[in-house]
Amino acid sequence: MAKRGNWNSRIGFILAASGSAVGLGNIWRFPYMAGKNGGAAFLLIYLAAIIVLALPVLLAEAAMGRATNRNPVGAFKAIAPRGLWKGVGYLGVTAGFMILSYYAVIAGWTVGYFVKALRGEFHRLAVANGAAATVSRQTFEAFTSSPALQIFLLAVFLALTVYVTSRGIATGIERWSKLLMPVLLGLLLLLMIRSLTLNGAMKGVEFYLKPDFSLITPSVIIAAMGQAFFSLSLGIGTMMTYGSYVKKNENLPASAGWIGLCDTMIAVMAGFIIFPAVFSQAMDPAEGPGLVFNILPVIFAKIPLGQIFGPLFFLLLSIAALTTTVSLLEVPVAYFIDERGWSRKRAAWIAGSICLAFGIPAALSQGSVGFLTRLPLVHTDFLSFWDLVWGNLALSIGALLIAIFVGWVWKSGNALLEIGQGAARFRLAFLWVIAIRYVAPCLILVILFSKILA
Repeated sequence: MAKRGNWNSRIGFILAASGSAVGLGNIWRFPYMAGKNGGAAFLLIYLAAIIVLALPVLLAEAAMGRATNRNPVGAFKAIAPRGLWKGVGYLGVTAGFMILSYYAVIAGWTVGYFVKALRGEFHRLAVANGAAATVSRQTFEAFTSSPALQIFLLAVFLALTVYVTSRGIATGIERWSKLLMPVLLGLLLLLMIRSLTLNGAMKGVEFYLKPDFSLITPSVIIAAMGQAFFSLSLGIGTMMTYGSYVKKNENLPASAGWIGLCDTMIAVMAGFIIFPAVFSQAMDPAEGPGLVFNILPVIFAKIPLGQIFGPLFFLLLSIAALTTTVSLLEVPVAYFIDERGWSRKRAAWIAGSICLAFGIPAALSQGSVGFLTRLPLVHTDFLSFWDLVWGNLALSIGALLIAIFVGWVWKSGNALLEIGQGAARFRLAFLWVIAIRYVAPCLILVILFSKILA
C-alpha cells in the first residue's frame, strides 16, 4: 500500500482544514447570501448554525477519519464492515469528483478576472456612468460564453490543484496551506481596511451588523443553516480524509474549534469588504450570485486606488478557491491510495483528469453550448443543475447519514473515546452527543427538504 503520510504539525492540520472550508463559499457565496437575506439578520443565524450544527458534524467526521486512518470508504468499512454504510463513503468520493468538476469552473473565473483587473479592463466601466452595471454584466456574459477560454481556465486551475495534491500531505498540502492561508488573511485585512475607509461605508456596516429581527423568517433561517454547512465542506468526507492524517496525540476538539473559528472569521471579514464597498456606491446588496463578478468590477473602476485593489481581490478569490479545490481532490486521491494501492502522483493525475472530463460540460454551459445552458426537464444550465445535485442534495444527504452513523451506529461513546485522545478533557461532550444524535439530523433534514421542495 502506498504511504499515506501525516500532518507534520497541529497548525498544519488547522490551516489545511481551514483552507478546505475557506473558499468561494465564504468570499463569493456568503456575501451574496447575506445580501439577499437581510444582512445582519442572516449573519446572526449563520453564527448560531456554525456552533449548533456545523461544528458537531465537523468533529464527528474528523474523529471517524483519525480512528480509522482511512478515506471515507475505508472509514465506513473499518467501523461497519457489513451492511450498506460503505455506500456513504462512496457517495463522498463521488461527490468530491463532481463538486470539484464545476467548482473549478468558477475558480477559473477568478483567475480570468484577476488577469482582467491586472490589464486594467475595469477602467472603461468608470466612464460608462449609469450603464456601468449593464456593461459589466455584458462583459461577464461574453467572458463565460467563450468555450476555448473557459476550458483553458478550467484546465489551468485543475493542473494547479493536481500539482499541490500530488506533492503529498506534509510537503504538498500542508506546506502550501502554510503559505497560502497567511497570504489570504493578509489580503483580506488589506481589502477590508480599504473598503471600510470609503465614503458611505458605514451604511454597509450598519446593514451588516444591525439586525432587523422582523427579517428573520423561516427561509432566512434555512438559508443561513445551509450556508454554515456548505462553508465548512461537510458531508462529503473532506474533514474525514483530513482527520485521517492527524496524529493520536493531537487535541481534536481544539483543532475543530480553531477550524470553525478561522472559517467563520474569514466569512465575516468578506462581508466587511463587500457591503461597505457596495453601499459606498449606492448599489444593491441583494444582487445575488453576480455580486462579485458583475458589481465589484464597477466599484473597483470607481473607487480611489481601485486599479490596485481590484487585482488583489480577485487574487484573494483565486487563493481561497485553490485551498478548497485541493481538499476536494484529496478525497478521491485518498480513496485510490488506500483502497487501490495507487501512488499519490498517479491517483492525483487520474482523479484530476476525471474532474476535467466532467468539468467541460459545466464550463460550456454558461453560453457556449445551447442545450447545456438550459437542460430539458430541469430547465436550468448544467453547472447550476450539477451544483443542486452534488453541492446541495448529495452534501446534505451525506452529512445526515454521517451524523446518524456516528451517533447511533458507531455510537457516540466510541466516538468520544477517539475524540478524547490527545485532549485533557472534552468539556462539551454531553452537548456534542445531543447535537450529533438529535439536533444535527433534525436540522439537516429541514435543510434537505427545503432544497427538494424549492
